[in-house]
Amino acid sequence: MAPRTLYDKLIDSHTVARLDDRTDAGAEILLYVDRTVLNEYTSPQAFSGLREAGRRVWRPEAALGVVDHVNPTAPDRGAAMPDEGGARQVRYFGENCRDFGIELLDVLHPLQGIEHVVAPELGFVLPGMVVAAGDSHTTTYGALGALGFGIGTSDIEHYLATQTLRYRRMRTMRVTLDGALPAGVTAKDAVMALIRRIGASGATGYAVEFAGSGVAALSVEARMTICNMAVEGGARGVVMAPDAAVFDYLADKPRAPKGDARAAAIRHWAGLRSDPDAVFDREIRIDAAEIEPLVTWGVSPDQAAPVGGRVPDPDAEPDADRRRDLARALAYMGLAPGTALESVRIQRAFIGSCTNARLSDLREAASVLRGRRVAQGVRGMVVPGSSSVRRAAEAEGLDRIFTEAGFEWRQSGCSLCLAMNDDVLAPGERCASSTNRNFEGRQGAGGRTHLMSPAMVAAAAVAGHLTDVRRLAREI
Repeated sequence: MAPRTLYDKLIDSHTVARLDDRTDAGAEILLYVDRTVLNEYTSPQAFSGLREAGRRVWRPEAALGVVDHVNPTAPDRGAAMPDEGGARQVRYFGENCRDFGIELLDVLHPLQGIEHVVAPELGFVLPGMVVAAGDSHTTTYGALGALGFGIGTSDIEHYLATQTLRYRRMRTMRVTLDGALPAGVTAKDAVMALIRRIGASGATGYAVEFAGSGVAALSVEARMTICNMAVEGGARGVVMAPDAAVFDYLADKPRAPKGDARAAAIRHWAGLRSDPDAVFDREIRIDAAEIEPLVTWGVSPDQAAPVGGRVPDPDAEPDADRRRDLARALAYMGLAPGTALESVRIQRAFIGSCTNARLSDLREAASVLRGRRVAQGVRGMVVPGSSSVRRAAEAEGLDRIFTEAGFEWRQSGCSLCLAMNDDVLAPGERCASSTNRNFEGRQGAGGRTHLMSPAMVAAAAVAGHLTDVRRLAREI
């Protein structure tokens, strides 16, 4: 057999049937999917379709329901939603999970949180699995050695009824991160550097494998950040070969194998990697030592620059379409060409989202904020990725560091990442954000988003403007 990539191995082991005569990229197959995570926002139509057709869910135990998109994150929140539309979504989601026998982590459940934070911390996703869900950031699970990807509403219905999907095989791309990241540079900067390099559609049609010494040196949570945000470069699936760090991460997870089953699982998991001579359709190498702390200046994640840089000039862009896009982005963001990024003042600072709201992210931000205060005129918010993360942070005293610095310490949920509840930017407000998307209106109509790492958000909050976190480190 010819050498295969990890992606090929996972697809081959989950292929139920071939739906055409092809075996290369573009071949259509019937794919077995091990698990899914459902939320109140993307699942209603799928359940309605099942009800109308009189179908049941084939394997209810393979699905997990989580309320995370529309729920409030106020410190004293109750079960009530901030608007009737959200309330209807949550009620219907509860009815669906009850009627179809699916476990539900509702708003007040002690394990509630953002789906891509909750599933790994429960051990619900394991190496070697294929996971498909109605959220594009399902790619997060690649950090565990699983293949994760987002699907649409009709696909959710098909999956729930059959445990399978019609799936078109992707091309393969390997991104090798060489060396160690410099001090003050994080996994968020690494994935933003990739997206800046290849563009917002550079990985379209590809399943991406991240590899190299730079990846091996990262914590599992940092790897989740990379896999989560790779979709912003167009990736349709992401994988990383599981290693000892992943096995250790899963050791205390409640739903991961234990005892003899764990030993057997690790023997299998250890073989989940690309063959040494496997050929990828595209190869990219990134030198970790060359990455600097990055911030976005535009309305797409690839519109980013080192924080010490300047806003680009559209007139310097030779391509007419790109020149028009740059001009539109700067008009929306209210920025002039040539402006030093570190001179851009902010009114909001947000630490949260499925990209950067895990315990390690909060620790990084708290280390910057310890003994400091948020600048006058800046409103800071910390929204932990899950209720479990919130409790763990409080046990370490991180909540006190945040509140003493002037940040709001809130409950878990998607929150200001996509402004589907009462956490929104006002028109014209500028936010330093640890989220994954800076699209127009993403955090509220007219809101202006600058993406960066949690530590960089904390530094901007203290300075009152975009700033290099390494500058604050030198002041200690």
